[in-house]
Amino acid sequence: MTAYPKMTAEERKAEYAKVTKEYEDLKARGLKLNMARGKPGKAQLDLVSDIFDLMQKPEDYVSDGVDVRNYGELSGLPAAKRLFAEILGCRPEQVFVGGNASLQLMYDTISKAYTHGLLRSERPWCREPVVKFLCPSPGYDRHFKVTESFGFELITIPMTEEGPDMDAVEEAIKDPAVKGMWNVPKYSNPDGFIYSAETIRRIASMKPAAADFLLMWDNAYCVHEFEGDFVEFPDILAECAKYGNADMVFEFASTSKITFPGGGISCFACSEANMAYMEKLIGIQTISFDKVNQQRHVLYLKDKAHTLELMKKHAAIMGPKFRCVVDALDREIAPLEIASWRRPTGGYFVSLYAMPGTARRTLALCKEAGVTMTGAGATYPYGKDPQDSNIRIAPSLPPLEELEQAIAVLCVCLKMAALECLGV
Repeated sequence: MTAYPKMTAEERKAEYAKVTKEYEDLKARGLKLNMARGKPGKAQLDLVSDIFDLMQKPEDYVSDGVDVRNYGELSGLPAAKRLFAEILGCRPEQVFVGGNASLQLMYDTISKAYTHGLLRSERPWCREPVVKFLCPSPGYDRHFKVTESFGFELITIPMTEEGPDMDAVEEAIKDPAVKGMWNVPKYSNPDGFIYSAETIRRIASMKPAAADFLLMWDNAYCVHEFEGDFVEFPDILAECAKYGNADMVFEFASTSKITFPGGGISCFACSEANMAYMEKLIGIQTISFDKVNQQRHVLYLKDKAHTLELMKKHAAIMGPKFRCVVDALDREIAPLEIASWRRPTGGYFVSLYAMPGTARRTLALCKEAGVTMTGAGATYPYGKDPQDSNIRIAPSLPPLEELEQAIAVLCVCLKMAALECLGV
């Protein structure tokens, strides 16, 4: 195949006619395929549905002497705290266990900073003239929407293969109005980068001008390898404490993609001083989260080693889907020199960079052909991709046969949009 930029005008015209015919044939199939979010597929949900077979005996409802059916244990069951602590590498007393959504805990943390201030705040953030937040991009759209919803000014920080551009971060935090930064440090959403040891060191040792700078550390994919061995990852709480920044960081995780997004458990981890402060505020809004479900997960996941064995079963389902996507791109798109991507080994996404100026057109064509994907620009603050290039592919939900059809549509749409951009 000849690369599109190297074709003559006549060759591109002929190629466009050919690709348009392929597109019309695909559109005529009446497909209705959804790849908009990183949802586990049915096979993954079925894999863990035996969790509901647990807790059949009265003693199953008692954990460390606590009757999980009753009030109390605001910060979570001790056993659930131990489980998350082992997975994250921190201490149980640093863990607060919540409901099924870590996003809720993230929102609540930002909300409390806004209404009450954090431990080191001079005043609540709602009384600050301006609040700015750093957004490594491309990144997770729901993160950006949380801080945008409070009226914060979002600052784009370029992502690199090592993590956020730390030169840009260190320059930005000289401004006292910069109050925090979002992070997905392992298998970043959507690129699948793992923060390097040097990046983590520079983050942990930061000295922001804002005394109440908030490091939002969303470790969503901490055990989510789908190829290769488990990758150990530093405990960010210990790293920050090493540099006198123990109170700077809140880490988040959940079992959303270990058991069920709709029925899992989540946590945040922080310094003991932050924990005491947050418990006073959270204790006003709730008596406790769902401890029955926490106990169910403790009995089912048991410990880190057992959890990692379960993740290998997830990987056996996820791996072929990711290979399906990347192999198709390697075969159909790579020779044309109209896009680039990485081959991730964990997480939930493939991040594709189309020819600048073509992402929106590509995704509009996909939607017209019955394939729904994450909206163009979603991986940048305010939904504005400056290059109109990044496309987040979420292969996890469709069965493999449907995924093959969806990627065939995407490849054809990438070709059409690129040819239109080059001129046909």
